[in-house]
Amino acid sequence: MVKRCDWATSSPTMQQYHDEEWGRPEYDRRKLFELLCLETYQAGLSWQTVLNKRAAFTKDFYGFDLQQVAAMTPADVEWLLQDAEIIRNRRKLEATINNAQVILDWPEGNFDTWLWHFVGGQPIRHHFTRTSELPGTTDLAQHISREMKKRGLKFVGPTTVYSFLQAAGLVNDHLVDCDWAPETQIKKG
Repeated sequence: MVKRCDWATSSPTMQQYHDEEWGRPEYDRRKLFELLCLETYQAGLSWQTVLNKRAAFTKDFYGFDLQQVAAMTPADVEWLLQDAEIIRNRRKLEATINNAQVILDWPEGNFDTWLWHFVGGQPIRHHFTRTSELPGTTDLAQHISREMKKRGLKFVGPTTVYSFLQAAGLVNDHLVDCDWAPETQIKKG
């Protein structure tokens, strides 16, 4: 039997997300954008809800293609607000489009390089033994949140940013007794 972090045992979807994505270092800009978007939609909701709507978000946001999302208009937002398959929050939908525009225009070059610089290019590995030990945010997440906001990104509060860092593998918060062995999984693409 596979040992998973206890938060990931509630459904097959959560198990798959845990086993195949969460905490694995991600360097692809499009994928990082997708994870950031999904984390913004999660604010105030369960992660299960977001995963259940992920396919619809992927369809509506053109596979999270930055150029296509950045080109979306207020009319597209109105159309998205009619799609019951997604989380219909006007401010978050507008933030998704804004964030695509900001990431495409990133002043230091690549968003992914900028982001990974905060952790020296290597995941931070925590050694928690219980889910209750996981923090809601950290000083690092607060710092990155401030920097993201300075550059114009929206819906990137410290808690959202910390969840994003975990999802994208910049911070590895797999529990110590979890079967996922991060040291053997790191792959830079």
